[in-house]
Amino acid sequence: MLPFYKKYWRTAFDIALIVLTVYLIMYAFSFIYRIATPVILSFVIFAMIEPLARRLNRIGISKSIASAISVFFFAIVIVGAFVGAGMILTHQITGLLKLLPQYQDEMKEQIASISTYLSDKSTLIPPDIMSTSANLIESVTKWGSELAKSFLSGFVGLLTSFSTFMFNLVIAVVLAYFLSIEIGDWKRIAGEKTPRTFKTAFFFLKDNVFSGLAVYLKAQMKLISMTFIIILAVLLVLRVDNAFTVAVISAIFDVLPLLGVSTIFIPWIIYLFIVGNTTLALCLSALLLAVLLARQILEPKITGDSLGVSAYTTLVFMIVSLSLFGVAGVILSPVLVILIKALYDQGYLKRWIRRPTDEYDDQAPPPAPPASPDGGGAAAT
Repeated sequence: MLPFYKKYWRTAFDIALIVLTVYLIMYAFSFIYRIATPVILSFVIFAMIEPLARRLNRIGISKSIASAISVFFFAIVIVGAFVGAGMILTHQITGLLKLLPQYQDEMKEQIASISTYLSDKSTLIPPDIMSTSANLIESVTKWGSELAKSFLSGFVGLLTSFSTFMFNLVIAVVLAYFLSIEIGDWKRIAGEKTPRTFKTAFFFLKDNVFSGLAVYLKAQMKLISMTFIIILAVLLVLRVDNAFTVAVISAIFDVLPLLGVSTIFIPWIIYLFIVGNTTLALCLSALLLAVLLARQILEPKITGDSLGVSAYTTLVFMIVSLSLFGVAGVILSPVLVILIKALYDQGYLKRWIRRPTDEYDDQAPPPAPPASPDGGGAAAT
């Protein structure tokens, strides 16, 4: 083991230093997010209101009035839509929670009837296997019902913490308004007082991370909106109860890599086939197929060049960040994943991490020993 440590200790130290830096950044952001949530939200709101405020300012309106008009439109459109959607979701999810025990009982009855039918028609299946299968299916059904109940309860709890969120949102809107007015002064101060090292790091982030991330997020918002509209419209046509809630939850899962709307629709379709609602199951299967095909066709055209970060890597990083740092970790994790990839593409990681010699094919071979003066390999005697 000693030769292994001698060869890899520098590499392990460099990697550990980078991991420690990432951890400290995540910890600092999560701490700031906890104690200054309105400040973080104000930057998001500022990014939304500033384009309109800047455009109004260019046509001759003073920046304070232009920012006030932009904030007014933001309050009407964004806050109004959020409040309305929150009320509808809370009402529908609460009703859905009350119906979950009924759905579970219906599924158990259908499974019991199917098991009885199979045991009566087939003499080749031993009774103990049929009993074990029935118990297993019942356990899976109960687990799925409890999982859905926990998810929906947590979602309702998130929505019902309305007063805290609205308080933070109001403060964030006020902060965004003042930031929009004073952004010129802040840029001038930052340009004069920021050290060169931090300026270099900022412009690297701006050119390699933030710009690409903004384009990617806009493209994903278009795809998610398309998924939400298609699912909501079809469910309303099919007269499915709680259509708005199902569409919103499907859109949320559509954000998550490797999961998507199939996480919601496949268990739902299986349940409908079991309970005998074949018509709705076939309609939902067609809807799921249409959504997946539409996303596969439109995603390359809307997103353009991919960021090059695999879905598996992004999801793993999000899960670990959520476990360690909560919501703040989920918010920052895509930025850090894209940043690490940008550092790798630009060659920084190769310069920062010292690799052991004679371990990679792309490393330069060691220099050849100098030849003897007489051209031979041995010294003359």
